Amino acid sequence: MKEINDREQLNHYLQAYRMESIFNEQLIPHLSLYSFEQGELICSQGESPQYLYVLVKGKIKIYTTSAEGKSLILSFKTPLELVGDIEYVRGTDILNTVEAVSTVSMIGVHHRWLKKYGKDYAPLLQFLLEIITQKFYVKSNSLSFNLMYPVEVRLASYLLSVCFDESDSLFNGQLRSANLRDAANLIGTSYRHLNRVIGQFCTEGLIERNKGFILVKDRERLSALASHNIYE
Repeated sequence: MKEINDREQLNHYLQAYRMESIFNEQLIPHLSLYSFEQGELICSQGESPQYLYVLVKGKIKIYTTSAEGKSLILSFKTPLELVGDIEYVRGTDILNTVEAVSTVSMIGVHHRWLKKYGKDYAPLLQFLLEIITQKFYVKSNSLSFNLMYPVEVRLASYLLSVCFDESDSLFNGQLRSANLRDAANLIGTSYRHLNRVIGQFCTEGLIERNKGFILVKDRERLSALASHNIYE
């Protein structure tokens, strides 16, 4: 994480997403702009939260991990999204791990300033309510989809989410072969079965496995297979 000392850029994001009215005059001086690199953890499951983050650029991955170490992907998010909202409202530890898929920019505000200046501010509370209720709605659907759809669809959706960011046309990510076991856990299948499906995708010309990476060769057909991106 790197703090970006650029008030002009921070104000640009506030205006672009019409958030000037969400944060009152007392809170705005305590907002900071942060940058996270691809693959960097923004927060980890079980940690004690300190900040509420607003995602304003890039893509993040949200997943949960069981006590046995098994991981399950919950969703990928693009702006505008909050990280740490449920934890702030409920006063709990962080529920899920959040990781930067591409380079990410976030506006952050420390809990102590939220509690001092924002706990009774109606526009901020309304914003939190809207985001949290939408989050639970999407989570319910995504968990159902993850159980209902075959591995081929889940893998296609996962590859689209990891390798592309609609808000950044220059971003063209890759899936490292070394991360395939994690990918299998995240989409809820076995490593052996995932390799079979990857081989099938390679034969069909959808992807290419080369030099330790998996590259998407035919995004259009992969999108058609995914039907709609179940993780976003």
